Amino acid sequence: MVSKALLRLVSAVNRRRMKLLLGIALLAYVASVWGNFVNMRSIQENGELKIESKIEEIVEPLREKIRDLEKSFTQKYPPVKFLSEKDRKRILITGGAGFVGSHLTDKLMMDGHEVTVVDNFFTGRKRNVEHWIGHENFELINHDVVEPLYIEVDQIYHLASPASPPNYMYNPIKTLKTNTIGTLNMLDPEVHPQSEEYWGHVNPIGPRACYDEGKRVAETMCYAYMKQEGVEVRVARIFNTFGPRMHMNDGRVVSNFILQALQGEPLTVYGSGSQTRAFQYVSDLVNGLVALMNSNVSSPVNLGNPEEHTILEFAQLIKNLVGSGSEIQFLSEAQDDPQKRKPDIRKAKMMLAWEPVVPLEEGLNKAIHYFRKELEYQANNQYIPKPKPARIKKGRTRHN
Repeated sequence: MVSKALLRLVSAVNRRRMKLLLGIALLAYVASVWGNFVNMRSIQENGELKIESKIEEIVEPLREKIRDLEKSFTQKYPPVKFLSEKDRKRILITGGAGFVGSHLTDKLMMDGHEVTVVDNFFTGRKRNVEHWIGHENFELINHDVVEPLYIEVDQIYHLASPASPPNYMYNPIKTLKTNTIGTLNMLDPEVHPQSEEYWGHVNPIGPRACYDEGKRVAETMCYAYMKQEGVEVRVARIFNTFGPRMHMNDGRVVSNFILQALQGEPLTVYGSGSQTRAFQYVSDLVNGLVALMNSNVSSPVNLGNPEEHTILEFAQLIKNLVGSGSEIQFLSEAQDDPQKRKPDIRKAKMMLAWEPVVPLEEGLNKAIHYFRKELEYQANNQYIPKPKPARIKKGRTRHN
């Protein structure tokens, strides 16, 4: 009897102990779950912070771009003069996104005129004039001048023609079509210095004929319209010009030498280098074009720099200005390479009060700076330009 009672007591104690143990175990489980929940919540919060941080890293550059876009919508243009309605002209520039045309655009815009640029971007580049896009006085039209264009303007500067040999030889028929409606002329001289009365020494079936003969026909057309229809014309005969916005691989001597010097490649000189060339800086040419346009001179006028230098002198000067260790490499003399090329600008001096004023070294330093920036820009796009000498007969090259 006593033993049974004892067994019941022990059993009751064990049940209580089991309940207690179960209770403790339950509490421990709840505590464990709660701890995991808290930890998970903490991890989640940390994860969210990391995600937010990552998003911020991605979004911040986008914010910067948005700010840049906002600035572009309210961009500050170069300073522009105010002209009254009677003084402000509506001016069309064909080839206005090209090397010379874009600099002419800058001058006429800053002088306060309304400028319409027409370009098919064969050699012209939109970024040459992008700093004017959006200005109320500026309009850019993607158009090929071979096709008709109906627009009412006060003056037309016709510069739409590829001028470097690799470009105008690429499509000679198109070059000829463009030039036959042009007003510019640049011929290969045998007379030295070349005056306006010199008619040129041109091979009518050679590789340059599409350019040279096109320019000659252009002058004939201009003066035919002047005599028959009373159209006012101005004819500028442009000589070698250089400066920022030149194509680096256009095959001309200045661009070739600068590019070779900057890239540490040999500067290629054909023959002894005793051939002479005369180069004007682009701002001098632009001033000459505007002076001619606003004059009463209807006969052809030479615009160039009469200061001659030998090709070898150019090579040594550019090498020194760049600070390049490039060697000067002499190659066989090119066929039909003119020994002298110099404009006679007495007419421009007398009738336009114009002559070049930018010193050669000053202009070259500006061109070198531009080419250096272009190389950096193009290197980021994995493209490094190489000089392209002009081709004449049987792959021979010449200095331009």
